[in-house]
Amino acid sequence: MYQEQNKKETKRRISWLQPQKAISKKLYLSLSISSFILILLVWSGITYTHLVDPLFLPTPTDIINSAVTLFTELGFATDILATISRVFVGFLLALIIGLPLGVLIGTFKVVEAFFEPVISFVRYMPVSAFIPLFILWIGVEEPEKLAVIFVGSFFSLVLMIAVEVGNVRKELLEAAYTLGSTNFGIIKSVILPAAMPGIMEITRLVLGWAWTYIIVAELIAAPSGIGHVIIESQRMIRTSNIIFGIIVIGILGLICDVVLKIVTRKLFSWNYGR
Repeated sequence: MYQEQNKKETKRRISWLQPQKAISKKLYLSLSISSFILILLVWSGITYTHLVDPLFLPTPTDIINSAVTLFTELGFATDILATISRVFVGFLLALIIGLPLGVLIGTFKVVEAFFEPVISFVRYMPVSAFIPLFILWIGVEEPEKLAVIFVGSFFSLVLMIAVEVGNVRKELLEAAYTLGSTNFGIIKSVILPAAMPGIMEITRLVLGWAWTYIIVAELIAAPSGIGHVIIESQRMIRTSNIIFGIIVIGILGLICDVVLKIVTRKLFSWNYGR
């Protein structure tokens, strides 16, 4: 009896290693939390034992003290709101323009032939290289920050949406034609419903990239924002403020990612087998 139970337990553990094998939500959450705990333990072990100079890597306690100072004395909440607004406005502009363009490129070859080479060409240009031009063209105010987020998100977003739309099964299109659907009717009734789960995943992925561009966007003459705090802290050699700013960006990005993931699973549960 004991041996049979032990064999079942061993078999269950081995099943965790099967490719794409589902695990329980409890186990998933436990493993996710444990990864953060492991990082914290390693960080604490290195810093509290003074293996690294606090100037280069402060202790978790130093980070907490910096967080308290930033929020209570330096108005860090305002900087967070400024950064959030820049990321979301810049990304939403990219999504509003990029979504229909990506759908058209993925649907019609004539549109693909016209737009895809140019977009692919610009996509490989680093966003930071555009900053001098943005400053020259639109100055150093808010539009320049939004332009950095927009350019960093738009071109990849368009191409990834186009690929997702282009991968819609041809059998679905042929069936729609058989039922008398028009060319543009197929976009509404077949292509968009089939591609939307993938488009939502792409949106989630590219939004994560948009968060990585915020430091670049706030690098030049930003009066507020997390990037502004990080740059100012670098000049004053306040390493703990820098690390806390980076952590906050990571937390905000993770929250956005989790929210979009939950919304996608709820809206398109049929696509995820639940």
